[in-house]
Amino acid sequence: MGLLLMAYGTPYRAEDIEPYYTNIRHGRRPSDAQLADLTRRYQAIGGSSPLAKITREQAGALDRVLNERQDEIEFNVYLGLKYIHPFIEDAALAMHDDGIEEAISLVLAPHYSKFSVKSYNDRAISKADELGYPKISPIESWYREPQFIQFWSDQIQKVYSDIPENEHDETLVVFSAHSLPEKILKNGDPYPEQVRETMEAIAARGRIRHYVQAWQSAGKTPDPWLGPDIWYVTRELYRKEHYKHFVFCPIGFIAEHLEVLYDNDKECKAVVEELGAHYHRPNMPNSDPAFIDCLASAVLKKCNEGRKILHG
Repeated sequence: MGLLLMAYGTPYRAEDIEPYYTNIRHGRRPSDAQLADLTRRYQAIGGSSPLAKITREQAGALDRVLNERQDEIEFNVYLGLKYIHPFIEDAALAMHDDGIEEAISLVLAPHYSKFSVKSYNDRAISKADELGYPKISPIESWYREPQFIQFWSDQIQKVYSDIPENEHDETLVVFSAHSLPEKILKNGDPYPEQVRETMEAIAARGRIRHYVQAWQSAGKTPDPWLGPDIWYVTRELYRKEHYKHFVFCPIGFIAEHLEVLYDNDKECKAVVEELGAHYHRPNMPNSDPAFIDCLASAVLKKCNEGRKILHG
């Protein structure tokens, strides 16, 4: 059984930034100013993102766990990236060349949107259909996995343990996910509701009293994107409630990368410190064993749906 693990991708080196950005812009080269801005952001987090290394670690760990948890199917994990090599189509071709006739696809993003997850799966299935096989069965979302909710609840509790107990009522948890264009709402896209559901589940599990949802990392396009923006929410709730501690939980992401290390740890932190409050961010899932187990459970459930033979 093939497992096509798909992710956004990130530049490996400085010289990758221009072709990577060009791919994001559907073949249109970014302006010099746009290129300089993105390069500056990468330089601000140390020159490059750790995302490529983390994604490879996740793929290797998931391959190992899936094959350790059951012995009825041998899984082979293939990595396909959206905007840099190895591309999604490269992974589909590799599966085909290895004689894989059946595969499951999993996008390393917990929430479904036609704008995001569907676009990954469409590319994979289109290439596989062109080749004749493998037959790909996509996992559309996995945000309800109990281990995913538990992971975030545990990480938030660790943050709370570092905050004086008498200041817990002056602590706000800000749950966020990547904003998407507002136009997704016209067709009833489930993405915003899935993010809200995730927030509510984590808050209930962790018995979090003060929390809010916000959107981050909106694209710089003329079209409106989902809001409210994370900076606006932070400033408004500080103004109204004077929270001393802000705990930022980017639950739409599953690894440290540019949007977390820069948008949260640089920009959000600067806003919080400007207000005179304290910035906190829990650990990201990365390749934490509990998170890898969560992904493995999602894959095995998908197998059970189609084959009814796995009981792990």
